[in-house]
Amino acid sequence: MAREKILIVEDDPDIVKLLRYNLEKENFSVRSVRSGEEALKIVKEETPDLIILDLMLPGMDGFEVCKGLKKNPNCTSLPILMLTAKGEEVDRVVGLELGADDYVTKPFSPRELILRMKAILRRGKPSVQKSSGVLMKGDITIDSERHEVLIGKKTLELTPLEFKLLLTFVERAGKVQTRDSLLNEIWGYDSDMDTRTVDTHVKRLREKMGRTGSLIETVRGIGYRLKE
Repeated sequence: MAREKILIVEDDPDIVKLLRYNLEKENFSVRSVRSGEEALKIVKEETPDLIILDLMLPGMDGFEVCKGLKKNPNCTSLPILMLTAKGEEVDRVVGLELGADDYVTKPFSPRELILRMKAILRRGKPSVQKSSGVLMKGDITIDSERHEVLIGKKTLELTPLEFKLLLTFVERAGKVQTRDSLLNEIWGYDSDMDTRTVDTHVKRLREKMGRTGSLIETVRGIGYRLKE
């Protein structure tokens, strides 16, 4: 079985050394670069399975790297795990809105980072659906076998995580989904993780859905539900 390829974009050699050691112990294939410009060049040659991206980079910062990656048609679904300095809450939210899948704050636990990585990689793999049919709700059509979503007649470009999130809402229309339960089922995280990750992804999903996104209601203090 081929090893999953991880690209580390980080200019601190000590952090790179720490990450490489722990990732290679977990049988990942690791490559590292020190700048955003190098990262964008490499993914054109060979797309990794996941990128660990530091926000504070010399020259092009992590936000610009995110934007550049998402403009590449081959990288729209490429998982990105951001590394951020402690306390940069605004930066984390902006990074998630730009398309990153999750974040880990520095200083970080290599074990937690690897757990989050593995959860992200699991989400990107095709899974057996409970139903092989087409699911419809209002203007939303979800084809689980093709992994496609239509809003009316328009194809919606979603990441694997966003697809799973929308599928969960549609399958359970009218039922409230708590942030903790969504973290557990979709992200694969324990309930003590930061639930703002859920809020940011729901916001991005609504934006992609346009007016139809208003079907996803916020239940204050609890979570979300799709209108029946």
